Amino acid sequence: AWLTWQPSYRSALVMAEQPPPKRSRHAGGGAEDWESFRSSHTQGRFTDWLQLQAGEVWDAVVSHPFTDQLADGTVDHDAMRRYLIQDHRFVDAFVVLLSSAVSKMRCLGDRIPGCQFLAVVTGKENTYFERSFEALGVVPLDRASLPEEEVTTSFIRLMRASAASGELPRMLAVLVVAEWSYSSWGERVLPRAKPSLPFWCREWIDLHSGTAFAGVVEYLRSLLDKEGPSLSPSARSSCCEAFLEAVHLEKAFFDMALGVALAK
Repeated sequence: AWLTWQPSYRSALVMAEQPPPKRSRHAGGGAEDWESFRSSHTQGRFTDWLQLQAGEVWDAVVSHPFTDQLADGTVDHDAMRRYLIQDHRFVDAFVVLLSSAVSKMRCLGDRIPGCQFLAVVTGKENTYFERSFEALGVVPLDRASLPEEEVTTSFIRLMRASAASGELPRMLAVLVVAEWSYSSWGERVLPRAKPSLPFWCREWIDLHSGTAFAGVVEYLRSLLDKEGPSLSPSARSSCCEAFLEAVHLEKAFFDMALGVALAK
């Protein structure tokens, strides 16, 4: 079980289970800036503040109809095929991003869980893709010939640019969105996901829910929570921009996949 060796992150899960701060808006309609948030939420985390900046778009990702269809087993097969093909396209960029973040972390204790998560992404999760492609009748030619969607290209660009920036907070911002948003929808739909679902539905939900994956999310959030408060205004803005772009791309990616079924 990954992360079981790391008691600090296990105990931090108690903090992660606390309800996030309610959204607070200025009179002008915009979300609170960081300094105002920190003053009014003494227990608030930097990642809580970032999530608040995403507003309704975050909610749209977590409650997206595509995730409900996964849990109900009603997702259109063509939609699932395109979703998985496109998702697998940026696994390499994700690995580059995560490994780049690991190289910029402050100590071995921070790096080891990141390396363990890299092993999951390139092992168990990648194997899930290969098995799902086979079960859904996706042959290598399909994977190679299907055009890359605009949102996929944008995701790859964001991941590689963040990795190339050398800025750990920016890298972590993209990683936190990817894992925290998936954990949020995974936990939401898990109670109604039946064991009898096709494995390419059920295992995708299982990969993004449960205590082990919550540990991944808490690990990444904790790292960003340590970095964020001391950032300069310009670095904080860069971090926030990356976070918000990633959230919008997550929604666009689900929209893209669901569009296959809606277009029929």
